[in-house]
Amino acid sequence: MNLLERLVGIFAEHGYLSVFIALLLCGAGVPLPEDITLVAGGVIAGLGYANVHVMVGVTMVGVLVGDATMFMLGHHFGGRILRLRLFAWLLPPARYAKVQQKFERYGNRLMFVARFLPGMRTAVFITAGATHRVSFWRFLLLDGLAALISVPLWVYLGYLGADNRAWLTKWIHRGQGGLWIVLGVVLVLAAWLWWRRRQRCNEE
Repeated sequence: MNLLERLVGIFAEHGYLSVFIALLLCGAGVPLPEDITLVAGGVIAGLGYANVHVMVGVTMVGVLVGDATMFMLGHHFGGRILRLRLFAWLLPPARYAKVQQKFERYGNRLMFVARFLPGMRTAVFITAGATHRVSFWRFLLLDGLAALISVPLWVYLGYLGADNRAWLTKWIHRGQGGLWIVLGVVLVLAAWLWWRRRQRCNEE
């Protein structure tokens, strides 16, 4: 939790802007855990340095702008982006090929799931833009729906546990597992709705 404490110190001193910038860095693939960054934003709100509801709005925008930037860079530069040193490190040819295979298998659903895959998120967004497999607005919709699940959860968790770090640490670990449960329920519901729609089309 040393990282959390350092982030809380920085965010308490510099406010919303520092949280926003940190989330842009998360979106760019910098090895800074997004969930801990969001929790830290909630903690400073719980300590009275920010308004928690405003923090949720700021973090939502920061997350989406960071993700959209990676998508648009991929969209603009295409495969050429892999020649740039930074992106070649983030997305080596083997990983690029792997993400393309996942698109073949899961389609646009991967845009939604990617928000819950810290190690793959940036690679997926860059690949989505570079391969033109999804429009920008569809990408933003799918990523935004996923962010509506994860972002408020982490920020409000930090807010509620601002004065009890032992409790907060316990629920951060539980929350990481809980997000996978929520994701599983959402995917099962989406599959069921798709199946029902297909059945109705067949009956007609």
